Formats: sequence, structure tokens, C-alpha cells
Amino acid sequence: MKIESISNTIFHPLKTWAETSAGNWNMLLGIGILMLLVGAILTYVFRKKMGKADERTNQISLKSTLIMLCGVILCDVIFPKEYMWEIFLLFKYSLAFLAAGVYLAFRYKKDFLN
Repeated sequence: MKIESISNTIFHPLKTWAETSAGNWNMLLGIGILMLLVGAILTYVFRKKMGKADERTNQISLKSTLIMLCGVILCDVIFPKEYMWEIFLLFKYSLAFLAAGVYLAFRYKKDFLN
């Protein structure tokens, strides 16, 4: 089965729900912007908390960047490109920032708070 047909069966109900009213579309947009802000703030705060770059923090930063890249690539594969591409572009980057921020939070707790 093709990936496009799988993503269409998953995201078509979301499309019909979002297009029923402007409130639904705005709710989807607001959730995406909120997730993007939370992910960007998490990433920024924990990168600043790690301090200056050295051998250990460089590896952590590179790993968080790799997680962000993998998130973008995975979302590019999964999300449909025929409809609602603006919303899915927002969700792609918000999920990538959120994943990197959560990784940095766990690594900060594990490495720096012990």
C-alpha cells in the first residue's frame, strides 16, 4: 500500500473537520502555533542552560539537531501535500522543535542535575 493513500485515510477526516467551520480551522492553527512556541522555548532554554559549548554539550546539541531533522523528514513523508499544506507545514516544524526540546530536557535532567 502506498504511503500517500495511508496518509490520506488518516488525515482526510481532519480535513473534513477543519473545513466544516472557521472555528475548527482557527483551533487547529492555534494548537499548531502554541506547540511551535512551546517547542522553540524549550529548545532555547535548555540550550542556554547547558552553557558554553564543550565536548559533552556539543554532542548533546548535535543529537538534538539530528532528532529535529528526523522529525522534519518523518513529517514530510507522512503528511499529505495535496491539501492543508500550510497547517501541516506548521505542525511539521512544531513537532520537530517539540521533540528536540523534550530530548534536551531529558538530557539536562540526566546529565546536569545528578
